[in-house]
Amino acid sequence: MKVGLLWYDDDPGHDLAEKIGRAARRYRQKFGASPNICYVHRSVLHPSTDSGQAPSTDSGQAPSTDSGQAPQGETDNDKLRKVDGIRVSPSPTVLRHHFWLGREEKQYRRRTAKQGK
Repeated sequence: MKVGLLWYDDDPGHDLAEKIGRAARRYRQKFGASPNICYVHRSVLHPSTDSGQAPSTDSGQAPSTDSGQAPQGETDNDKLRKVDGIRVSPSPTVLRHHFWLGREEKQYRRRTAKQGK
């Protein structure tokens, strides 16, 4: 992502889809294009996670991506979560109630897809 929008929304009266929708509208107004990625605090996707720490496996090591399992800190729900076509992904650098929207570049997506195989 080269250009992004950091959006703050702590309104408990709105759900995740509404918050991302409002942020995406502002992104479109400002940049003239729709975002395709939104980074959020981990607790948004996993409300029971207060520390932001990724859960460890029994051995204390991240599962291997060769086995088809997700890397440590990323579950199948993290990879598949989308709101109105915008992929929602947890990030350790995003604070609670913040939404970091942007356009993930195709070159980056291809590179990470190849690394995951």
